[in-house]
Amino acid sequence: MRAVIFVLGLTALPGFAQPQYSSKLAPYVASPVRVVDLMLDIAKVKPGETVVDLGSGDGRILIAAVEHYKAKAIGFEISPKLVTQARERIQREGLTDQARVIQGDVMQADLSGADVVTMYLETKTNADLRPRLEKYLKPGARVVSHDYAIPGWKPTRVEKLDGRQGHMIYLYEIPATKQ
Repeated sequence: MRAVIFVLGLTALPGFAQPQYSSKLAPYVASPVRVVDLMLDIAKVKPGETVVDLGSGDGRILIAAVEHYKAKAIGFEISPKLVTQARERIQREGLTDQARVIQGDVMQADLSGADVVTMYLETKTNADLRPRLEKYLKPGARVVSHDYAIPGWKPTRVEKLDGRQGHMIYLYEIPATKQ
C-alpha cells in the first residue's frame, strides 16, 4: 500500500508527467520541448515537407515544425479540449496557413501526404498503426516515436535523453522499395 501511495504521490511533484486526457489509445502527456526538438531534428525535417503528428495534444510539435523547419504541419487529436487549445495556440502564433489540427481518431488519419510522422503513443497503439504506416507512407518518409518502439520495425536511430529514467526517441525510415 505504501508503494502505491508513494508512486501516486510522485505524479504531484514537478518534473513528473501527469496524463491530462485519456483516450482508448494513449493518455495525453505533453512532450518536453527538448524532446520535441530532438524528434524533429533526427527526422531531418526540410522546408516545405509535411509533418503529421498523431495524437497532437496541445500542438507543440506542429508549431515547432513550422517555426523551426518551415514545414507544413497537420495534427490529429481526439480530445476536443486539446484540439481547441492547439488551434488557439496556432492562431496566436499566426500559423494558421501552415498548421492545422483535425479532431479525430489517429487510426483514421490520412497519412498519404506525410513526409514525417511523429507520435507519442503506447506500444500496442504503435503496433496497431504499423499496417497503416506501411500502406500509406511513401518511400523516404520518416516516423519518429517518443518512448515507445514500433514492434516489428528496426529503428534507423535511437536516442536517449536524461539518463536511465529518460526519454527514448526512435527514428524509422520507410525504405525506397516497400516489401
